Amino acid sequence: MSHSAPFAWSPVGGPAAAAVLGVVLTRGPISRVGIARLTGLSSAAVTKAARPLIEAGYLVELPGVEHAASGVGRPASPLAVCADREFFAGVRISGDELVGVVTDLCAQIRNTARRPLGGHGVPVVEEVAALVGELLGASEEYRARTRRLGVSVSGDAEPVPEALLAGATGLDVTLENGVRALTVAEQWFGEGVGASPFALVTLGAEVGCGLVVDGRLVTGAYGVAGEIGHLPVADGGPRCRCGGRGCLAAYASREAITAACRAVTGRDVTPEAAAALARAGDEEVRAVFARAGRAVGLALAAVVNLVGPERIVVAGDEAAACDLLEHQIRETLAARAYGGASQCPLVLRPLRPEGWARGAAVVALRGLFPDGPIDGRWNGRRSSFPFFR
Repeated sequence: MSHSAPFAWSPVGGPAAAAVLGVVLTRGPISRVGIARLTGLSSAAVTKAARPLIEAGYLVELPGVEHAASGVGRPASPLAVCADREFFAGVRISGDELVGVVTDLCAQIRNTARRPLGGHGVPVVEEVAALVGELLGASEEYRARTRRLGVSVSGDAEPVPEALLAGATGLDVTLENGVRALTVAEQWFGEGVGASPFALVTLGAEVGCGLVVDGRLVTGAYGVAGEIGHLPVADGGPRCRCGGRGCLAAYASREAITAACRAVTGRDVTPEAAAALARAGDEEVRAVFARAGRAVGLALAAVVNLVGPERIVVAGDEAAACDLLEHQIRETLAARAYGGASQCPLVLRPLRPEGWARGAAVVALRGLFPDGPIDGRWNGRRSSFPFFR
C-alpha cells in the first residue's frame, strides 16, 4: 500500500470477507486454496471475498510460488496481511501504572509508553487520553491510521467508562478484562492459533485463567468462568482474600509467595529478593516456591481433566519467578491429569507489562469483525478459523 495515497477506512463487510481476513491474519501468508480448506468456502468465494480486501489495502498478493516437486500448474500467489494498513492502541490499567502500546494489523508492537498513576489527582480517563496522545504522536501514520483503542483492566470491565474514554480520545473504545484480552491475543496470534479448547493461565499479582472452547472465549453464565485463582487445591490451608481457604491464589499469587517467604526467613523480603534467595539455594524459600508450583499443577490438572485443552500457556510476570515453579508444575500436572490428558502440551513463558497492553490492542483489532462469532458452517463444513468454530 502506498503511504502517499489518501487514507480511508474500509469496513470488513460480510462474513466471507471476515473469514478470509481472519485466516490470513492468523495463518498467513497462505494461498487461496489453503483459505478455502480452512474456511470451507469455495475457491471462487475466497477470490470474490479477497478482492475488496486487496483493493482496500488490507491484503497483498505475494509473488507466485511454483507448486512443489513437478512445478506443474499455475503458480500460487499467497495472500498476506499489509501490517501497516491500520494500527491499534492498547492500554493496560493497573493499580499504579498505565502501560500502552501501538500495534499493527499483525499485532506486532510498534511503540510503547508508560505513565504512573495515583500521584497527581488526575482522573484515570484523562491519564489514558494523555498516554494515547503520546503513543500516537510518535508518528503521523499512527495518528492517521488508528481508530480503535482497547483497554484492559483487572476484574470486570464496566461498559460505562467506554463512552468516557471514547470522548476523551476520539477513538472507538473497547474495555475488557485483562486475562481475557491476553487469551484473545494468544488465540489469534500465539500458541492458541488453531487450538480449541485452549487455556491461558497468568501468574503474578493475581492468578487468572482464560478459556477458549469451540473457538469462543468462555465467560460463563455469571461472568466468572476461568477464575482458577479461587479453585481449591487443599483442604484448609492459608486464607485467601476471597474469604475461603486453600485457594490456588493463597499459594501461588505474588503476595502469597512473598508472605510465605517472609514467614520462613523472618525478613521483610521483596518478591525479587525471595526469588533470588531461592535461586541461591535457600531450602526453606525453595520449598515455598515448590509448594506454589504443586498448587498450580493441581489446578492445571483440574482444567485439563474438565475441559481437555489442546494446549495450555502459563504466563508469569518477572516477580512470579516461573523458573522456580516449572518443575513442580510439570511434575504435578503429569501425575494428576487423567489418562492421555497428561500429555497436554504446556508452555511456560515470561509476561512483560507491554504484553498486557498488547492484549488490549488485539481486543481493539477484534472490532474489525463487527458481526462477531457466527455458527461457523460454510457449505456444510465446519471451519477451523477461531471465529468460525
